[in-house]
Amino acid sequence: MRSLRPGGRALPCRLRHAVPVFTFLTLGTLVSGSPVHAADLTGVVTDTDGRPLPRAHVRIETASGASTPSRPAATFSDDRGRFTLPDGTDCAIVATLAGFRETRVPCQAGDLRLVLAVAPIEETIVVTATRTDAPSSQVGVSTTTITAEEIERRQQPPVAELLRTAPGVAVIQTGGTGGVTGLFVRGGESSYNKVLVDGIPLNEPGGTFNFNTLSSEHVERVEMVRGANSALFGSDAMSSVIQVFTARGEAGSGARPTTTVQLDGGNYGTMRASASTRGVVNAFDYALGASRFSSDNRVPNSAFDLTTLSANLGGTVGSSTTIRGVVRAQIGTNGTPGQTAYGRPDMDASYQHDDVVGGVTVDQQVTRTFRQRLTYSLGSSWQSSTNLVEDRPYTPTYEGRVAPFAFTDFTFDSRTTLRRHYASYQGDWHVGRATAGDHRITLLADWNGERARLEDRLASTGQRASRDNVGVAAQHQFLWRRLSTTAGIRIERNSSFGTAVVPRASAALLLRRGAGAIGDTRLHGASGLGIKEPTVLQSFSTSPYFRGNPELQPEKSRAIEAGIEQRLAGDRLKADLTWFDNRYRNIIGLRSTGGYTSEYFNIGLTRARGIELSGEASPVAALHLRAGYTLVDSAILESTSPSSPVFAVGQWAFRRPRHSGFVQAAWEWQRLTADLSGTMVGRYVDSDFSSLTPPILANPGRTLWNVRSSYRVTGQLVALLSIDNLTGRDYQEPLGYLALQRVVRAGVRVRF
Repeated sequence: MRSLRPGGRALPCRLRHAVPVFTFLTLGTLVSGSPVHAADLTGVVTDTDGRPLPRAHVRIETASGASTPSRPAATFSDDRGRFTLPDGTDCAIVATLAGFRETRVPCQAGDLRLVLAVAPIEETIVVTATRTDAPSSQVGVSTTTITAEEIERRQQPPVAELLRTAPGVAVIQTGGTGGVTGLFVRGGESSYNKVLVDGIPLNEPGGTFNFNTLSSEHVERVEMVRGANSALFGSDAMSSVIQVFTARGEAGSGARPTTTVQLDGGNYGTMRASASTRGVVNAFDYALGASRFSSDNRVPNSAFDLTTLSANLGGTVGSSTTIRGVVRAQIGTNGTPGQTAYGRPDMDASYQHDDVVGGVTVDQQVTRTFRQRLTYSLGSSWQSSTNLVEDRPYTPTYEGRVAPFAFTDFTFDSRTTLRRHYASYQGDWHVGRATAGDHRITLLADWNGERARLEDRLASTGQRASRDNVGVAAQHQFLWRRLSTTAGIRIERNSSFGTAVVPRASAALLLRRGAGAIGDTRLHGASGLGIKEPTVLQSFSTSPYFRGNPELQPEKSRAIEAGIEQRLAGDRLKADLTWFDNRYRNIIGLRSTGGYTSEYFNIGLTRARGIELSGEASPVAALHLRAGYTLVDSAILESTSPSSPVFAVGQWAFRRPRHSGFVQAAWEWQRLTADLSGTMVGRYVDSDFSSLTPPILANPGRTLWNVRSSYRVTGQLVALLSIDNLTGRDYQEPLGYLALQRVVRAGVRVRF
């Protein structure tokens, strides 16, 4: 990837708390930019594909080494790659950016164009780290970007499968494709990840998110930022933020639209069909897509079906305003047979979800230095869990272990309807030149209107819940040639827990600039706080067995990290070592209130610290290598269930492996592309939850290998082959749930 276009990060606010419409239309006109003198040198910095590069360092070099004394002779390119420098004679303009080759052009009149060739280990432009375009080398937090090229090459429809090769991530999936899937990042709970699509929140109230509903179809890239980031994103951003950017329109050959059709299938009844079209008509761009992925999976009543519909439409109004609309729907069903490793499957239990989200963003470049964005979105999720037939009782058994009593089935029929109104205003002010520091100030105001209805159809009961949450934030980014810092603070007003203040700060220092055998050396670090509101059930449940508590405080996290990154061998090798230390407190759990009754309380505390070691190498142009290792030293300090052996004080955090890692090799040779990836997960605390005697209290982990290949038969036709679990390993990711063994898919992709 050369550079990444910005996408889906403008956000608005609730009307009674928002900046008035008049301010949105006129505020920027009150912010004056630096004047442009007639003799100034102006231009743009781009990559070799013509896409603008923000925050590249641009300077004038004269024959004598002197600069114009009245005005600075260095600056940074803005979000559009534009720059302005004082005029000079007998000089050259030099542009540099980590991950790109330095370039220079002679000073001359007219609009200059500086093209930076990508280095073997490429730079990425990330949005999620600061809610503005920033090269990853200039942010202090740890980031991972999965590009469109990698998504296409790896041929893995679920986003969760792509994230298995991100440092610090443990993915747990119940059974085969479509089973409940959670991400545990740096020792945090699976509900501690803020999930966005084009800037629109997807989490249920309280942070819950099932990653089996998130597809990589029609996606341009996926960004992950690790650490506590509630200063920018509010509730749920406790251990990571994951943002999916949907594909945008682009012109094909001769300005015709680009249309792609893919069809493949394999064993376990696996089938994938996808079609998309992308194009540009005058000032209007569009990207439309539809896909379906299904699998019968390994055990009875575990079939999975997911349909994804996507639309991204945008256009320019005048010379400085764009309007963009995004709609994404994911509709799925899957059987839920239970822990079939220990007994018979439940033959009629099932789960269905219909998730639709849509939003509109107005983005206005008011002046050369001030930009503002306003977004409104509405997300809707309808979920149904049913089990209407009582299956026969069974006694769990496994490898000589037997439960002391029989398990009986119970029926249920529940419906959950969730709606989230989301609005946000964002204003970005860019001031300063590099000799005095480049400053970028961001002001934010966000509103979340959460609405929920919980229904028990067998009991003929229903319950409604409503929350309105408002957050305002400010962020300052300071950029010098070798130093970049970010400091921000957010005030969050939540209907459930009141007001919380969450800061965050990060820094990246280019300790050494170099080329050849020893390249750039970069230090980076960050510290921040995270918050997470209670779930609807935890706040509002009326059941005596798990009664809600309206006085619950937010769950909180404190995250610190520091690391060093080194480039080597002429930018053909990059290594990064990061240390992190997290504490998660006020964890919500159930506590007995007498007899069979219980209520939710803030009673848990967990710490997780460790290291992430990752590296990339590109010894030749056709071969790219990645690898990573994560150590998570976690411990429960205050338990939500102190009598349980798996949740006892001193125990490792549940289902968070102490050791994990990955390796990946991507190779391109003429018409052939191949990708080999392996994920290694060490032992972790788990439970059979089936009263087996003796109990199983640990999962031994696993090593899995996946292979992907494609062969370009003609200019439009590509043959595809993918193999998951290459060695056919038989394993259980959470205990009791049988994962798929070897899965082979073959098919074709046609692009015209």
